[in-house]
Amino acid sequence: MTLSDVADVLEWSPAKLGHIETGIRKWPSVMEVSALLKLYGVTGGQREAILTMVRESRLRPWWTEYEDVISSAYVGNEAGAVAIETYGGMLVPDLLQVPEYTAALARSQGYGDLGTERMVAAFLKRQEVLERDTLERYHAIVEEDALRRVSGDSALLHAQLRRLIDLGRRHDRVVIRLLPGSAGLHSGSAGPFTVLEFDEGEASLAFVEATHGGGIVESEDGVAACQDVWCRLVAATSSPEATVTTLNRLALLT
Repeated sequence: MTLSDVADVLEWSPAKLGHIETGIRKWPSVMEVSALLKLYGVTGGQREAILTMVRESRLRPWWTEYEDVISSAYVGNEAGAVAIETYGGMLVPDLLQVPEYTAALARSQGYGDLGTERMVAAFLKRQEVLERDTLERYHAIVEEDALRRVSGDSALLHAQLRRLIDLGRRHDRVVIRLLPGSAGLHSGSAGPFTVLEFDEGEASLAFVEATHGGGIVESEDGVAACQDVWCRLVAATSSPEATVTTLNRLALLT
């Protein structure tokens, strides 16, 4: 296809397309690159890799400095998401953790003092996503057992409970649901995962955690399976209001 052919199909001016292709004057948006990839028939992993590069190029790629303690590919996508749905399994979800919790987690995973400091710094930086205007919603499911797992350290547990309560009350777009221990075996028993949604025209992604660091799920069927698990988990949780009540009760007991 010639430059004019592409410009006609997308209803762009040839000058605009020329500026995108040469990198002169025009910094392409994710939507523009997505439209080009669709026209050119670029799909699957190659498409998502290119879109990830676009997102990273439009943001300060601070996460590349912390690749020893976080997944750079995931965090790059997390930073550009407009909606995040996450289930933390046996852990409090990353963006909800207080520094004391993150430090304890890092040490449990074998990190030394320097690695622990870097992991805490990286998680704090990631949590700035919750303050970003372009984030429309952040929904998290927290296992009640994940909180009880740190009940031996009352100061840590109290700090973590207060953060969950404050976020649940202060942020309209942050919704936290508690999964009670009485739920027993449930649809999320396979482990933690996160579903990321992007601007219109971009496919959603999922990130499934694993011992080796986890991986990004790109296929439509794979993402749909994670979304199905998410819906069934939500059905087993307490409402956001009941969650805050329970968290307050637990805070009073610590």
